[in-house]
Amino acid sequence: MCFHPWSDITLPFMKTPEVVKVIDKWAELVEDLGSTYPWVQIFENKGAVMGCSNPHPHCQVWASSFLPNEPALSDRCQRDYHQKHGEPLLLQYAKQEAEKKERVVVQSSHWLAVVPYWATWPYQTLLLPRRHVLRINDLTAEEREDLAAIMKRLLTKYDNLFEVSFPYSMGWHGAPTGPHLKEDNSHWQLHAHYYPPLLRSATVKKFMVGYEMLAQEQRDLTPEQAAEKLRNLPEEHYKSREEQEGAGKERMK
Repeated sequence: MCFHPWSDITLPFMKTPEVVKVIDKWAELVEDLGSTYPWVQIFENKGAVMGCSNPHPHCQVWASSFLPNEPALSDRCQRDYHQKHGEPLLLQYAKQEAEKKERVVVQSSHWLAVVPYWATWPYQTLLLPRRHVLRINDLTAEEREDLAAIMKRLLTKYDNLFEVSFPYSMGWHGAPTGPHLKEDNSHWQLHAHYYPPLLRSATVKKFMVGYEMLAQEQRDLTPEQAAEKLRNLPEEHYKSREEQEGAGKERMK
């Protein structure tokens, strides 16, 4: 699914209404495919380092006849927490992170993006709604517009970190669909994961190898440090600043 007719424009450079159209299409696909399939996975691999072979900005949508491993694990964990505490795990988590603030990257009236305390990739983030939402097609028009705006803010900060079109893999998780639509999924909370590989520069990435593959993942910086770095970055894209500076120099000639 292509994001825009232009092949050289990424989400941070798209206008908010254009990003809303992407979100609306995601919701439409979940509604349509989810009427039959138990799981609809929306994901984006951005950048050659993440295996993206088509430079035209796009995402993929896979529908499966089974519940894959990651969502199945997420389902169990959220269900267990809900049974013990009577509240969705990730809704409670969003409230706690909003209060602490130290791991918050960007936030708005309807959304919150944090570097989760369990993050293993250097600048990994979790995007959460502030109210209880099961699936992306359950979002209101106002929430979709706010989501488009906060996605642009987050992705602009990513690009500004090393002044590069920041690579990542991202995807949405929501309550299972298909036959699960008839079940009680009140333990679920919609959320998106962003997994960027870059560590120290535009060319230095983190490798999950050796001890991390065989024993346990290691962090190169704490979630709080990563969140602070991202939070303190400007929300104006570095390319926009460069264009303005270039225009200023031309006027001075």
